[in-house]
Amino acid sequence: MRRFFVTTIFIFLCFPELQAQYRKEIDIPDIPGYLTLKCDFHVKTVFSEGEIWPTDRVSEAWEQGLDVLAITDQVESLPHVAKPGADHNQSFEIARPLAEQRGIILIRGAELSFKMLPGHFDAIFIKNANLLERENWLDAFQEAKDQGAFIFWDHPGIDTRQPEKSTWWGKFSQMLKSGLPGGIEIYDGHEFYPEAYKWARKKRLTLLANSNVHGPIERSYDPDSVFRPVTLVFATERKADAVRYALQNQRTAIYFDDKLLGDQKFLEPIFQASIKVVNKFLGLKNHESKFLQIHNNSDIDFRLIGKKTAVGYNYQKEVVLKAHRTTLIEVIGTSNEIKDQAVLKLEYEITNLITGPDEKLQAVIEVDNL
Repeated sequence: MRRFFVTTIFIFLCFPELQAQYRKEIDIPDIPGYLTLKCDFHVKTVFSEGEIWPTDRVSEAWEQGLDVLAITDQVESLPHVAKPGADHNQSFEIARPLAEQRGIILIRGAELSFKMLPGHFDAIFIKNANLLERENWLDAFQEAKDQGAFIFWDHPGIDTRQPEKSTWWGKFSQMLKSGLPGGIEIYDGHEFYPEAYKWARKKRLTLLANSNVHGPIERSYDPDSVFRPVTLVFATERKADAVRYALQNQRTAIYFDDKLLGDQKFLEPIFQASIKVVNKFLGLKNHESKFLQIHNNSDIDFRLIGKKTAVGYNYQKEVVLKAHRTTLIEVIGTSNEIKDQAVLKLEYEITNLITGPDEKLQAVIEVDNL
């Protein structure tokens, strides 16, 4: 018996991959017509400035509930790979078998970080990263475009490149006229770029939020407290081509720091799909106080501020619909006019669902009363 016990311990020490791994699902619902895919399009491995092996990036993505992952090692910066001319496709090829096994959509990508540019760019959905290693940055971008890449500007407000303030350089306008880039990171790592959000709205760039993680993911994001930023892609299918098409058509929102940021046409159905009115009928009368029960089946704590005084009734104006909890909202009859209200409408602003610079989602919770 003792020999069996020692042998078992030896096996687990020598073969850690035999130990159980667990996946934490990200509960943000699908919306009508689309799957809500959780994506990180900007991570590094030891084949550029990262610290961990490509298969470990896939394992992290699976454990943290991602659907899509793009490995974007730099094609100009290879501190961990000794010789110039190294194969820039290695990280993708090493990661691909495990990604297929785990059901992760793995996207081939590369980061273009030429020193002459005031910013870095990622090219994803490329076919061959080696062909992007060019002397001239414009040639590299043209090659990425010829390969069918989706290109986005990453961390546009990073201090080392834009030390004073985020700036839209004339060079970027030239690139935009040529169809480059198609998107921009509004959130990178732990940084939010409000100026970039304004650019995205004005220039119709796809919104992205990514981790840009270099070391082990748990070093930067404790999954029990602060979740990694992700891009929510609204795709018709769980396929790489559907993800690319959604990015090209600006069907994204971003999830970071318990906030959702994106177009109202995506955030409103997410909110409505996340909540359920438990008691469908209230039957409120004048001078009565009753409680509406709202269950939130998502991972997001929705923070509500009431925006309107209703006829014949009043309702709780500050509410937090806690994730995976049922919350009571008090509703009070204030006049005899309540008897004519067949449907009670509770109008709220959702302060952590951001639909534009200084704009929050306006939503209505309805319940039958007669």
